[in-house]
Amino acid sequence: MSFEHSLKVGDVITNHQLTSVFKCSPQGGMRRSLETDTLVLISDHTKSVYEDRWIEEVFHYTGMGLKSDQSIDVAQNKTLAETPSSGIEVFLYEVFEKGRYVFQGQVELEEKPYQEKQPDIDGSLRKVWVFPLRRVGETAAKPLPEAVIQKKEERKEREAARLPQAELEKRAKYSKKGLGLRQVVSTTFERNVYVTEFTKRRAKGICQLCDNPAPFKDKRGNPFLETHHITWLSKGGEDIIQNAVALCPNCHRKMHLLNLKEDIKKLRPAAK
Repeated sequence: MSFEHSLKVGDVITNHQLTSVFKCSPQGGMRRSLETDTLVLISDHTKSVYEDRWIEEVFHYTGMGLKSDQSIDVAQNKTLAETPSSGIEVFLYEVFEKGRYVFQGQVELEEKPYQEKQPDIDGSLRKVWVFPLRRVGETAAKPLPEAVIQKKEERKEREAARLPQAELEKRAKYSKKGLGLRQVVSTTFERNVYVTEFTKRRAKGICQLCDNPAPFKDKRGNPFLETHHITWLSKGGEDIIQNAVALCPNCHRKMHLLNLKEDIKKLRPAAK
């Protein structure tokens, strides 16, 4: 008999709600519930020990065990490996922000688990078990907000930047093969084309931050500059010529990464 619940793919709930629905432990990445005869998997992307990811429609989930080689014959690794014959239902959650559990639906093993090498919690290389999981039935993934994935990637980049060279090399060398693919929902602004064109012409081919000529010309032979809003549109800035400047790609990227006060001070008179 299938476990009944009212959750839909994409629903976001708390850990307390999760444990209430599935009658499972409030801790751990693999939570077995005898009462509901289910196994709940948590892929927490706010933690950097495991490297779980979607590759096309299959989610490659790393088994339990933080140190040394993992065993497929113990605890919930064994439970998950035996689900095709045991009939235990498996449900997947992903965490992108602390305390927010995104329901990804019921899953099942797509094929047999396989082993690969990954660093453990101490950075030592070890063998782990990876479980390829696919959603049950025709349930489609619900696209996530692009900002959520962007924050996840930025957090991972900061973590990678702090790693010692030797550990970084291990993680890069033994990372999962295959390009991760995920559907996202993005929000974009419909910008005024006249403001954009005027801003670029006003600059006369010169970046208004570094004062250097545009690095190359576009297909029409015009100096390639990009329009930048001094007060970002996402922060309430207006799409008007008094808030827009033309920058080379390098300076444009710099403004979106650093947004330094001295650069803003220089650009405001250029816009006016």
